[in-house]
Amino acid sequence: MRKPRDYDAELKALEDKARELKNRKVQQLGELVIATGADALTAEELAGALVVLAETTDTDKRGAWAKRGAAFFQGRARRSAPTPDRDIGGAATQSGGAQQASGGAGAA
Repeated sequence: MRKPRDYDAELKALEDKARELKNRKVQQLGELVIATGADALTAEELAGALVVLAETTDTDKRGAWAKRGAAFFQGRARRSAPTPDRDIGGAATQSGGAQQASGGAGAA
């Protein structure tokens, strides 16, 4: 005979996993706010900016924001790299805007 399934235990395990995922998502969003410097904004300013972002349907704007976000994450990865000469070059390239131009050409 087959062992009966404990649906209550399975449901509890799924609920626990969903709660853990939600908590991790909230923590990661908080870390992102801090890493971007957006923690200097008031809660109202940050909420307003996020509402505008969520309501935007212009694909060109959203694409530009996505590229800028990708550059932010790539820049963070470079800053944690052990070679200091690449860190300086990467930061200078991003602030000069050359990376956005090369990123746009590579994406096309």
